[in-house]
Amino acid sequence: MTKTIAIALLGTILSTTAIAAPPPPPPPPKIVVLDKVAILQFSKVGQDVARQVQGYAAQAKSDLTAQGKSLQAEGRTLQQQIAILAPDVKAKRIASFQAREQALQGAAQKKDEQIKAGFFQARQAIEQKLGPILQQVVKERGANIVLDKQAIVMATVGGYDITADVIGRLNQQMPTYKVNLNAPPAPAAARK
Repeated sequence: MTKTIAIALLGTILSTTAIAAPPPPPPPPKIVVLDKVAILQFSKVGQDVARQVQGYAAQAKSDLTAQGKSLQAEGRTLQQQIAILAPDVKAKRIASFQAREQALQGAAQKKDEQIKAGFFQARQAIEQKLGPILQQVVKERGANIVLDKQAIVMATVGGYDITADVIGRLNQQMPTYKVNLNAPPAPAAARK
């Protein structure tokens, strides 16, 4: 008797799930296109960040080049004197020179990492400001898919590109950003 009830109950469950209506189809795609490269390149804040990063890089290069030339001159002098120096003095001077050379390389690497970290932090701040702007433009256009312009092979109709609108709004909301060279280091995956 209990087997009959279990079979009847199982049949009822199976018949109700089979009768349930299929889920509604997804809405038709409404696509807009965004050029993320152009946003960083042509927005006021993107240009401001690029200008600052280029300035920091030029200053670092200038500072390190002057130190490098001084170190090269010292190396040439040391090489000329090496033959007449006592072995213990020669070893000390070579070790001292190599230590300064390594310190200069370390300073160059540290400065490069600081500039990259500052740029990464600036890019994150821009993307954070960009999120709500992008959502608003997408909503206004009634879109449900955003494609990066770099992924588009061909389009036969224009009017999908929202980049100029997004740049205009970003220019109003975030025209500048101060790049911080004391920013925490960028994650390894982002530095590549």
